[in-house]
Amino acid sequence: MKGLKELAYVTLASALAAGAAQARDQLQIVGSSTVFPYTQAVAEEFSNTTGNPAPVVESTGTGGGFKEFCKGVGEGFADLTGASRAIKDSEKELCATNGVTDITEALIGYDGLSIAVSRNSAEDWNLNKEQIYKALAAELPIGGELKPNPYKKWSEVDPSLPDIQIQVFGPPPTSGTRDAFVELAMHEGCKKLPYYVEQKAALEKDAFDDLVKETCSRMRQDGLFIEAGENDNLIVQRIETDTTALGIFGYSYLYENQDKLKAVKVGGVEPTFASIADSSYGISRPLFFYVKNAHRGVIPGFEEFLAEYVSDEALGSDGYLPERGLTPLSDELRAATRDAVLNSTNLMN
Repeated sequence: MKGLKELAYVTLASALAAGAAQARDQLQIVGSSTVFPYTQAVAEEFSNTTGNPAPVVESTGTGGGFKEFCKGVGEGFADLTGASRAIKDSEKELCATNGVTDITEALIGYDGLSIAVSRNSAEDWNLNKEQIYKALAAELPIGGELKPNPYKKWSEVDPSLPDIQIQVFGPPPTSGTRDAFVELAMHEGCKKLPYYVEQKAALEKDAFDDLVKETCSRMRQDGLFIEAGENDNLIVQRIETDTTALGIFGYSYLYENQDKLKAVKVGGVEPTFASIADSSYGISRPLFFYVKNAHRGVIPGFEEFLAEYVSDEALGSDGYLPERGLTPLSDELRAATRDAVLNSTNLMN
């Protein structure tokens, strides 16, 4: 592995030397729309304090970010990617296939997958995961068979819910927010339906897990769940002006727009820093960034940018990222993240 790492450094250095006039002096960052505002804040602070050009930060979604990040080593490829879930084995394999064999994983904090409505909404929303699944799933078990979701109104899902049309704006399949929402809300809600309770009792664990993944992951495509792209601010804008619509996005977007939006409780619990950190809010997840270590010391300012990202001023409980909605790590976990990043700990070993 050491030889591969050295080769990657030599390859990148040679590429830059061969085209020095064109060699870039800005970091190239891709990834999660949820992690994007945090990385953008670090990029601005880094540029202000060092005088270096601000990194170019692109919101591609978690899946799209890994795809770009894993394409290769060299100035034509991204240096860092943000992620709202951990890297998958298939993505590690893609990276390794393309020579990206030295990667550091950095846990930066936690996020709640917020469901929100306009602050002008007349309803006091409180949904459980079964109701969420029944409202948004492409298919539901009816009469022992999976059939297209028949529910058009929330009151049809449950008579206790508002008698208004289901309309929910959410992230696309390339988004880590979508992945996490499917796993934490849709799958868990699905398992509570009597049909799946019976299947769980009848099947081996692996077979049941496969059944849930295969049949409970698809969101409805009849116009009542609307994929709004990777820009979560567009979802904020849509539900701000439509008092009957709901939106799904990372907690930071709700936190920063509390004057316009209010939270939908999940299982009676609102997303807050405390409820996300202690997992009492049932749709919460860790956030990460991933470092291409072969680019350290070659792309100007990369080491300094990383040091800024894992500093107490950024990630600490009173740091500028928690001020923007990031639920901070414990002191112990934050120290572990800092150590991994500053010492280039290789996830691929």
